[in-house]
Amino acid sequence: MSLATRMEFGKTLIEIARTDESFVVINPDSKSQGLENFGTLYPGRGYNFGIAEQNMFAAAAGFASCGHKVFVTTFAVFASMRACEQVRTFICYPNLNVTIAVSHCGLQVGPDGVTHMATEDVSIMRSFPNMTVIQPSDAVSARAAAHAAVSFIGPLYVRLHRDPVPDIHDPVTYRFEIGKANSIKEYGDDVAILVSGILLTKALKAAEELDMMGIRCRVVEFHTIKPLDENAVIKLARATRAVITVEDHTVLGGFGAAVAEVLGEKCPTRMKRIGIRDVFGESGPPELLYNDHGMSVSDIVAAAVELQKAK
Repeated sequence: MSLATRMEFGKTLIEIARTDESFVVINPDSKSQGLENFGTLYPGRGYNFGIAEQNMFAAAAGFASCGHKVFVTTFAVFASMRACEQVRTFICYPNLNVTIAVSHCGLQVGPDGVTHMATEDVSIMRSFPNMTVIQPSDAVSARAAAHAAVSFIGPLYVRLHRDPVPDIHDPVTYRFEIGKANSIKEYGDDVAILVSGILLTKALKAAEELDMMGIRCRVVEFHTIKPLDENAVIKLARATRAVITVEDHTVLGGFGAAVAEVLGEKCPTRMKRIGIRDVFGESGPPELLYNDHGMSVSDIVAAAVELQKAK
């Protein structure tokens, strides 16, 4: 088990800052990504705003309007909801160079409960013009995302996670290009499993089980939710005529909804969405929550079997 995506992202930013003085880091007195001491390591480049997220994002806009590259770190619920107006009007509207790196997303937050469990943030952020939304799936991709974020220009939302997950990607061969999906596993063209985020591990396990059942899947990672790699979505749909999306987020306006929008307009296809339905999350162990909300490996397998029967 490697570092959580949130901690690998923060660790990588600290490493990059040793030789790259182009950015500052702002945080609300939280330890969400291990960046709370950034200002001590690099004096004059780290600022703690306390528990005042709306002010923090307004200040980030001020820094950016003066030519700085700004990283803001906080919990996803606070960035997407408590400071929603500031993100929309002060950062996205003037198209400022602010990266919003957030943690504690989805049901993986588990015991922290609904108040700290962001399950609607992608729906909110991808609706803002000028906003780009990315989501790594393991520590390797989180590290690559940090490098991509430093060189990115414009509003950027980076969705990170609380707990460690197994590494999937090979750090030597992995490539992270914003806006481009990555094929992870190709068994065949019966079903395409499109995944964003840390449920990639479950999707790969489901594909293995389906292969043993004689159902051949493609597993493709979409680390960029906006702009979505529409060409990859359409190509997969045309090849398989059966698409499953998997995400640790509500299906209302999230990654699955983004895929459905593309397919509905450009390539109507049989589809199933694995994610949180029209309900709030709950407190509890993450794996139990995934089972209760129909987001387990067996749920992905069942969706693929149903789609295959309907073809």
